Amino acid sequence: MEGLIGKKLGMTQVFDAEGHRVAVTVIEAGPCVVVQRKTQEKDGYDAVQMGYGDQKEQRVSKPDLARFKKAGVSPKRVLREFPIIGDDDVKAGDTVTAEIFAEEKYVDIEGTSKGRGFAGVVKRYNFGGGRMTHGGHAKRKPGAIGQCATPSRVAKNRKMPGHMGTVRVLQENLKIVELKGDENLILVRGAVPGATGSIVYIKKSLKKRNKS
Repeated sequence: MEGLIGKKLGMTQVFDAEGHRVAVTVIEAGPCVVVQRKTQEKDGYDAVQMGYGDQKEQRVSKPDLARFKKAGVSPKRVLREFPIIGDDDVKAGDTVTAEIFAEEKYVDIEGTSKGRGFAGVVKRYNFGGGRMTHGGHAKRKPGAIGQCATPSRVAKNRKMPGHMGTVRVLQENLKIVELKGDENLILVRGAVPGATGSIVYIKKSLKKRNKS
């Protein structure tokens, strides 16, 4: 198993063996149930579809409800596929907990950043803005955004005011400070994308797999 679905519970602080204070994010990693097992022979690739968080039956479509009943699990609110590397005998209906990270030191966490609404270029892209004194009239404006006669249009991907936040963010190589397997809690060093209570996807680190 390569990952789990979880929920960000918030941030706190712990002290390491040397007495240093460490800021950590507390994540509830699972427990997740296997809704569907994808195989190389049938689907062309090896993966598992995980489900997290109970959902009412009337809020689930009939095709999805049939899949849940076929797997013998209750309807879930969040579904996500995770690849399987190597031999793994996991099957539909199995429960996967945070213990899959017991031998890992680093994880990659993907989440949706907080929404900031409509924002200008100073807040959105950290523009310097114009002069604040001596009659400056462009204090927080972007300045020139295009050309005159040639090509007489605004170039694509120009950084301009607009909606800020609510995008997928992948935070890589977050160190696992503590793993509480009996409570399905993972404490990782630093911040994690998203607001408190938001859904996150925890995966084994790709760049620092089993490295110190």
